[in-house]
Amino acid sequence: MQILLLHDAVAADAPPEAQDTLQQVTAVSAALKQLGHSIATFAVSDDFAALITRLREAPPTLVFNLVESIAGYDAAAVAVPALLDGLGVAYTGTRCANMALANDKCAAKTLLEQLHLPTPEWMNEAQPSHPFRADKYIVKARFEHASRGLEDDAIIQCDSAERALQSIRARSAALGRPCFAERFIHGREFNLSILAGRAGPQVLAPAEIDFSAFPAGKAHMVGYRAKWMETSFEYNNTPRRFDFAAADAPLLAELNALARRTFSQLGLGGYARVDFRVDGDGPWILEVNANPCIAPDAGFAAALAHTGLRYEDAIARIIDAASTHIHA
Repeated sequence: MQILLLHDAVAADAPPEAQDTLQQVTAVSAALKQLGHSIATFAVSDDFAALITRLREAPPTLVFNLVESIAGYDAAAVAVPALLDGLGVAYTGTRCANMALANDKCAAKTLLEQLHLPTPEWMNEAQPSHPFRADKYIVKARFEHASRGLEDDAIIQCDSAERALQSIRARSAALGRPCFAERFIHGREFNLSILAGRAGPQVLAPAEIDFSAFPAGKAHMVGYRAKWMETSFEYNNTPRRFDFAAADAPLLAELNALARRTFSQLGLGGYARVDFRVDGDGPWILEVNANPCIAPDAGFAAALAHTGLRYEDAIARIIDAASTHIHA
């Protein structure tokens, strides 16, 4: 199969979350070659004319879509599947409309609420009338992933909706991106990766973030430093773990069912990840990532290993899902 691997255009001085894209390109390319496919790569910038020319001059059998951001904006990544749909080009992962929904955290949370899937209370400037309860809130970017701008100072005590709105406006101005506020769940953090298959979506081994090394008073969260700054305390003290006590079995079964339902009802395809927090009121869905990182050192690859699946076999299933339109 002639496969064109699309990825973000990455500058030499790009931050680590952007450089991570190139690790995915290397790993996926190697896996596809092992599977016997012919591979070409193309760096996607805001020059869509160049991409259209490439697709028309040498049409691939399939596009493997790794684009997460265009010109520094994660929200723009949905333009790639939109273009591919318009040109009638087959591609991996979630369809355009479903990806747009999942990548808009507020839209995704609205749908989760409509589906009676548990997600914490939230608000933004356009929807300030959401149910509010006085508590700590985390203020984060609406469209950006990779924990952009997310550190301890993003968690703010909000005793009124007006205080939350003030915090949203301030952080939106500081980041130059729309933000929203979500009630901060004090509890355990899990992420569950999902892989499409002919028998339906398979939820991979659940991972929990271990915050046990954090000092008292430090918020249990995986912020930008924890994800990308290798010399930071946070990076070195937020390991994921896959071993659980027998007493966790009912909780893990509930998380598995919620992840599977989220994947299916949001119309995700190929592969995805659902992030949870768990407190005394049960699991809460924080975010749905329709295009998670699949670099060898990322959580998705770790979940594959703990499930007993080879990386190459997972890539083959992603290709198969795209080829046969198995997206749920």
